[in-house]
Amino acid sequence: MNTRTKTTAITLCLTMLFTAVTTIQTFAQRISPQAYIERYKDAAIQYMEDYGCPASIILAIAMHESAHGNSRVARYLNNHFGIKGPNNSTAIQSAYKGYESVEESYQDFINFLMRRKSTERLFEQHQPHEYKAWVRGIARSGYAHSTTWSSKVIGMIQRYNLHELDKRPEGDATVAAADESDGAAGYTVKPGDTLYDLARKHGTTVKEIQRNNGLSDSRLHIGQQLIL
Repeated sequence: MNTRTKTTAITLCLTMLFTAVTTIQTFAQRISPQAYIERYKDAAIQYMEDYGCPASIILAIAMHESAHGNSRVARYLNNHFGIKGPNNSTAIQSAYKGYESVEESYQDFINFLMRRKSTERLFEQHQPHEYKAWVRGIARSGYAHSTTWSSKVIGMIQRYNLHELDKRPEGDATVAAADESDGAAGYTVKPGDTLYDLARKHGTTVKEIQRNNGLSDSRLHIGQQLIL
């Protein structure tokens, strides 16, 4: 083996070793959902106190959009809400907006909701404990294009009990019961289901189901998650 071949072989081995170590470090440093909640719940609560948006909504959307802070956009751009815009990163090519800190991303999410006509009204129409109404309103605004986005965010809130962070009216014992009885947690589409049949069974309308789930037509597929 000549010198050039040896050098190439050594370089290849070092590259493979570096890649393996980086992969191990990245895996070891992944943030769990519980760790993410502990790290950012105080910020979410503070923004709720300052502006009125439920802490559960802030955290759940951040967790969903950033994969609990583990996505490349979150790691390289500090973008935890999937907001698009300019960035100066040389480490990643992305259409998503870059921030100096995660806190700046959180603040811009609130600003984003407040500066859009389709979501600014939510701050006046709904209280911080009405997280399901907030999810529906944000979904109808076109924030996300996935038809399952609303049910996934609500599922995140309920799975990790994020609604317990939300501020409730003092002395209103009916709020918790109302939340528990609200059937909008989600429905899984079964064979033979149609929007018309679901609307009739659940005492709503086809248009309301479409609005709640961001549907542009009446087509459904088996396994699809809906808010009813």
